Amino acid sequence: MEETYEVRLNNLANAARYRAISFYYQTINAVFKPMKKIEAIIRTSQYEAVKKALHEIDIDFFTWWDVTGQGNDKKHRTEIYRGTVRDTSYISRRYLSIVVRDVNLQKTVDCLIKNARTGEVGDGKIFVSDIEQSYRIRTGESGDESLYNKD
Repeated sequence: MEETYEVRLNNLANAARYRAISFYYQTINAVFKPMKKIEAIIRTSQYEAVKKALHEIDIDFFTWWDVTGQGNDKKHRTEIYRGTVRDTSYISRRYLSIVVRDVNLQKTVDCLIKNARTGEVGDGKIFVSDIEQSYRIRTGESGDESLYNKD
């Protein structure tokens, strides 16, 4: 009889813990709206089309820089141009960093895929990660209110 009483108490305690944890996560998600960071490595030649398309879907704030890297093709290539030997193993790409509200994630990724794709090897990669918090330095706003993009 004692074992069943202890089992029943454990089950009640586990149920109470589950309800408390569930309530906690519901509260957190209601207060802190999730944000995502999208990092995209695209062809430099596709940047202008991607930038224009992002502006059309109201994603106006992002950071970019030129990067050089090596893809899956590990062959070492050299090219002679005007008597100078140049290493062409490394390829120039543009790296975009975009932080969006969770509701804007899919439309932003779809926009990147649609406008950066050429159908050839080396079109690039897209990475998505969670952002816990963001702050606007000028006003002190925090969370998704500090982002520049619209709902």
